[in-house]
Amino acid sequence: MLNCAEDNEARIVGYVASDLEFSHEVHTEGFYRFIIMSDRLSENKDTIVVTISERILADVEIPAGTKVEVTGQFRSYNNYSGEGSKLILTLFARDLRISDDCEKCENEIYLNGYICKPVVYRVTPFGREIADILVAVNRAYNKSDYIPCIAWGRNAKFVNTLAVGANIKIWGRMQSREYQKRVSEDETVTKTAYEVSVSKLEAVKDVETPEEEL
Repeated sequence: MLNCAEDNEARIVGYVASDLEFSHEVHTEGFYRFIIMSDRLSENKDTIVVTISERILADVEIPAGTKVEVTGQFRSYNNYSGEGSKLILTLFARDLRISDDCEKCENEIYLNGYICKPVVYRVTPFGREIADILVAVNRAYNKSDYIPCIAWGRNAKFVNTLAVGANIKIWGRMQSREYQKRVSEDETVTKTAYEVSVSKLEAVKDVETPEEEL
């Protein structure tokens, strides 16, 4: 379980669904990527990209099919390859362990951040309320992660009342979603979007500082 001691905490239990692939290097430390697949309560599965340091991998092997537990932070960065920029989301691993095969797949995340653009609220033809939220979560060295979130029902209605800049806490799960993108008049390609599916949220009230006594 998450202890919510930091502004960005994520944990997922699932199966390694790809081989390790070199990602980048920072100060001579190499980082790798792989995909972890975790079951939802429905028949669908979420495939989340994990970024992990070679230090964590030094004493463990994770071939495809291995069941693992990964804890860390859901982070974002802009990929400027191709046309324009694209927001890329990845689970930045701080710890990894081999999981017992009997352990159920789990997927949980906690965020404490700020609404950084107007909430997009809509109602489907079937009357279902949905809200798209972009949340900025601060991290060390004056950096921020921009995490797309999606809420339904009462959560959607509530977050639609909040202004840009509002501080909110979110509990939910990391999810992947395939969609079709048209690249020409007669051609479409399948893309994958990543976001946080909100199960609970609350607004953080400002704490008023008492006036100093004269």
